[in-house]
Amino acid sequence: MSDQLITVEKLGKRYRLNHLSRPNHGLRHLLQDAVTAPFKVFRKRNEPTSTQKRDRDEFWALRDISFDIKQGEVVGIIGRNGAGKSTLLKILSRITEPTEGRVTLQGRVASLLEVGTGFHGELTGRENIFLNGAILGMSRQEINKKFDEIISFAEVEKFLDTPVKHYSSGMYVRLAFAVAAHLEPEILIIDEVLAVGDAQFQKKCLGKMQDISSREGRTVLFVSHNMGTVSTLCTRGIYLKKGTVDFMGTAEETITHYVNDGNHDQGERTWPTIDEAPGSDKLRLRAVRIISEDKTASEVPINREIHVEIDFANLVEGTRVCPSVHLFDHLGVLVLTSANFPSASIKADPWYDKPCPVGTYRVRCTLPANFLNEGKYKVSVFLHDSNHHAEARGDEAVAFTVHETGEMRREYSGPWTGAVRVRLGWETKSIDLK
Repeated sequence: MSDQLITVEKLGKRYRLNHLSRPNHGLRHLLQDAVTAPFKVFRKRNEPTSTQKRDRDEFWALRDISFDIKQGEVVGIIGRNGAGKSTLLKILSRITEPTEGRVTLQGRVASLLEVGTGFHGELTGRENIFLNGAILGMSRQEINKKFDEIISFAEVEKFLDTPVKHYSSGMYVRLAFAVAAHLEPEILIIDEVLAVGDAQFQKKCLGKMQDISSREGRTVLFVSHNMGTVSTLCTRGIYLKKGTVDFMGTAEETITHYVNDGNHDQGERTWPTIDEAPGSDKLRLRAVRIISEDKTASEVPINREIHVEIDFANLVEGTRVCPSVHLFDHLGVLVLTSANFPSASIKADPWYDKPCPVGTYRVRCTLPANFLNEGKYKVSVFLHDSNHHAEARGDEAVAFTVHETGEMRREYSGPWTGAVRVRLGWETKSIDLK
């Protein structure tokens, strides 16, 4: 068998839109047709030509897709909603036929695309295991060898002889993944469906996917919006944008391209009028900005303080306002959250938990110098009232990049990993060990 397990050549998938039909034999539909009949005559006179109509009614979910995937590779497919990720996986899983192009697959394919895929609801968990194995071309003896491993991994022993239509979504996914991963397909295709499971099981699944690729040499295609997971699990990445391959490379290169694509740092965001500003009848955001060295900035030296400044309008007399800041790294991982609460070590804001008169206010949160690692960060802000209700929110309101100044390079020559790189106190003593 060639080490090239998947070959995709000039793949395209077209859907036709606006062709929904409805039964029109009921009394309500007869009356409706009688009323609208005169307007249909006028509409036909003004319809576009057949060519124009055909263009309007066609939608290409995928167009001119080409790539190769080798044995043992773990490839992450990323992109925004509507980019064509799920359509591509359905074609690779032989669920959907392509409109044009060709897909060549070497070996057996197991896929887990959505809750319910590949299982018969009336059959028990036990029966579905054997059904899936048979679909993959395995003998009953081969399935029996893997049976105990599947049940142990899925943790559904008590419900093994219950029809799967009675399973919760979490149980369904646990069993479906266990079957797909243990029945030894050469190619394993996983969509975002793992998000249904609990955090512990997700971790277990990721470990299994790493195991079957590195130790068993099987190929994994993985779609996820969690860039941290893609970075950890995948060796290569494919970035789909509007149905085409926009970028291919290592997982890190692909993630960086995806994050930076059309998303330039914006050190300040303002809402000119109250009506445009996010919020409620009580509180409205007016501006969010990053301040470094006394000026608005989208590029911040690593050895300088970073201030997140929030302007907001209080519209109700006596509102008690609690602003908060949420900081995310370039993978979308939450780095820290800070709210305007008093602290034993930090002087409390004089406005903390005080009723505010109607008016506009500016609050500032300060991140210390030499705290964040170099990289790109996004800031979301929230305004809460005294009942802890989020009255206003600005998701990813601003973004900025922290860049290295060279100061720490003299102390440590390698790259710093992680979101923070704080200088901590260290002390070494000579001791006697007996």
